[in-house]
Amino acid sequence: MAHPVRRGVQLETLAVRGLSFQLYRWPGSEPPSIVLLHGWGDSGATWQFMVDHLPQRRTLLAFDARGFGRTQWVQDGYWFPDYLADLDALLERVSPDTPVDLVGHSMGGNVAMLYAGIRPQRVRRLVSLEGFGLTRTTADMAPARYRQWLDELVQGIEFLTYDSFAQFAQVLGRRHPRISADRLDFICRSWGKKRADGRIELRADPRHKLVNPVLYQREQAQACWREIVAPLLLVAGDRSEFARLVPEEFNEQQLATGFRSARVASIAGAGHMLQHEQPQAVAELVESFLR
Repeated sequence: MAHPVRRGVQLETLAVRGLSFQLYRWPGSEPPSIVLLHGWGDSGATWQFMVDHLPQRRTLLAFDARGFGRTQWVQDGYWFPDYLADLDALLERVSPDTPVDLVGHSMGGNVAMLYAGIRPQRVRRLVSLEGFGLTRTTADMAPARYRQWLDELVQGIEFLTYDSFAQFAQVLGRRHPRISADRLDFICRSWGKKRADGRIELRADPRHKLVNPVLYQREQAQACWREIVAPLLLVAGDRSEFARLVPEEFNEQQLATGFRSARVASIAGAGHMLQHEQPQAVAELVESFLR
């Protein structure tokens, strides 16, 4: 069963920083855009579920990050600061004179929060869905991390392929049982494409799976977060598998202390992919905050 789309999307391409980016625009009567940043492995297209439950007057814009979806792949690997530079350049093209509202999920939420601290004048309001940084690392982890990175470069790394979109949806449904069948089909057709041999492969560069040889520094992220001046909403799923892995970092009290001012909210019956699982509840929460 096909997912019933309520709001039509306009597809555009934009050349930025030497790459061709896929943009998705849901036009409304209010010109200040809400810019949506997807998570790792996702696509701007799947914001459709949440967009369908937002008021028609809202203008929303999403794009596929470099090497994901229908945006061009790069030749020399993927480095997190490039996501910040891409966002900075894209905003200069789509909203050069007006601050935007940023809504990001997971990786996109982390990009949004860092950017809002680095370029506070460019962000009017900020929502991070399950994007609260990563776990802390220590210097003694560096040798093993570099070894792993070198090994993966030599061995190569690939994504799985599938016999059909139906098989892909079954696999994804086992991982995310709270996503409805129609939305699973929409996600699979946004994330995947049919090869010449009939198998389904992901629209993503496998090099995204390479481990980052540079250890994550949570203290640096927090220093950027403290520079955020936009009103901030942090949203978690109450069944989030991500939050359960490191409860000492991802609890309401701990999160609230890392920012000048932040509101923390939870979505009932949702895991990490909360905008796919409970899009109406997420949309209502986001709209309430933006309003």
